[in-house]
Amino acid sequence: MINLGAPKFSEKIAEPDVVVLDVRTPEEFNSGHIPSAINIDIYSDYFKADISALDKSKSYAVYCRSGKRSVDASHEMDLIGFKSTFNLTGGIIEWVDSGRETVN
Repeated sequence: MINLGAPKFSEKIAEPDVVVLDVRTPEEFNSGHIPSAINIDIYSDYFKADISALDKSKSYAVYCRSGKRSVDASHEMDLIGFKSTFNLTGGIIEWVDSGRETVN
């Protein structure tokens, strides 16, 4: 896992084959998320199964509200064989505070 601030995270998600992964609850996700993000709730009973089904050859840009859950999710992904995970330090709070776009 590599930690990135909002500017570098924004650059990373613009690259081809980078999947944006929001690990917040569905309610949080629906209140506003980074464009093109997919939502897999880290608190879900199926989190490990859901992330295990993802393509491990791709890079994943992971975020949550403040950066803690995404660290946990990225660590779990690294343990099961993902080679390229990037964590948004400061989460969507930093993303919004830096003036970047969200969608509902």
